[in-house]
Amino acid sequence: MRHVHGRARRAGAASAAVLTWAALLAGCTSGGVSGTDGVSGAAGARAEAIRISPDDGSKGVRPGARLLVRVESGRLESVRVVKFQDARVSEVAGRISDDGLRWEPAAGRLAPAARYTVDAVALDGHGRRSARHVTFTTDVPDERLVAHVTPENRSTVGTGMIVSLAFNRDVTDRAAVERAVRVTARPAVEVRPHWFGRSRLDFRPERYWKPGTEVTVSLRLRDVEDAPGVHGPQDRTVSFTVGRGQVSRVDAARHIMQVRRDGRLLATVPVTAGAPKSRTYNGKMVVMEMLEVTRMNSRTVGFGGDYDIPDVPHAMRLTDSGTFVHGNYWAPDAPGRVNISHGCVGLRDVKGGGSDTPAGWFFDRSLVGDVIEVVHSDDRKVAPDNGLGGWNMGWKQWKAGGALR
Repeated sequence: MRHVHGRARRAGAASAAVLTWAALLAGCTSGGVSGTDGVSGAAGARAEAIRISPDDGSKGVRPGARLLVRVESGRLESVRVVKFQDARVSEVAGRISDDGLRWEPAAGRLAPAARYTVDAVALDGHGRRSARHVTFTTDVPDERLVAHVTPENRSTVGTGMIVSLAFNRDVTDRAAVERAVRVTARPAVEVRPHWFGRSRLDFRPERYWKPGTEVTVSLRLRDVEDAPGVHGPQDRTVSFTVGRGQVSRVDAARHIMQVRRDGRLLATVPVTAGAPKSRTYNGKMVVMEMLEVTRMNSRTVGFGGDYDIPDVPHAMRLTDSGTFVHGNYWAPDAPGRVNISHGCVGLRDVKGGGSDTPAGWFFDRSLVGDVIEVVHSDDRKVAPDNGLGGWNMGWKQWKAGGALR
């Protein structure tokens, strides 16, 4: 399945033993294999009941616009709003009304030149959970060049993390911008840039980072004049730490995923991958975000009305186009047996998300920046600019994509 988003959580530590999944599978609900990711239209209606303003994907929202989350009935269970501005990340304070129908921020105005994410979870009158995830950006004055940085400042990430700078406008003088951005590592390793178009600049080493590496991203854009009268206001440092090394290999033909931690096999997990008409991409994909629960709607990714699931558990985004690893409770016999998804990788789960299911186990032992590699799928290799897919490009080709030779 390929989709839209939900609510983030960080991963825990791994068990030391290599696991098999017989015990966990025996504890899951059984049922027939379905040939679709879809559920009833009533489930989709519950997700639509969460209304968030500004709308998902809005760009250039005026700073004075109102931020509001509401439901027509039932009640909001949780709302989390995060602001990304000038290479800094902060949570926006707010409160849910006494009747549970509205959430509003404590401070009124949205900040300029910022990206916001809103994650809301609601319960209807029958206690059924639904989720929505919305992302929007506020207006950036024409004379400013602003970069939104991935990963988050002070985060701990997997060894496959790629530093990605998304600019609010096309960059005219790419060489000048490249000189103003420096990515360094301790222990030292060569890190090189690659441009994808004129508004995205990624950095990576030749091979995955070594566990324990400390990486610093220095943005010195304040003195850069990209075009006449256009300056970058940012003069910030972003740092992150590389955690343990975890690479998971999905064999779409065998319906399994082998999870390796620092080179050692940790577990072999049954999975379901893309069906014949919607194969999963081959290649190396990096976990971009982790969502405890999310809505997945086929209309957002070009599959018409095939599915609309308001409460997909344990979802980890792999591509911008909507490829995820996620829990699957609606076709519990599919993982390990048959490929039925619309392009995602599904692990067995229960409704609401179980910690003792294969999906819950994997989610709790994963980090943003972990690598998921798919093999033996009858589809093309994922594009290097689809998500953090730069590992699918050879080192020589990667280095050739810099503005400075």
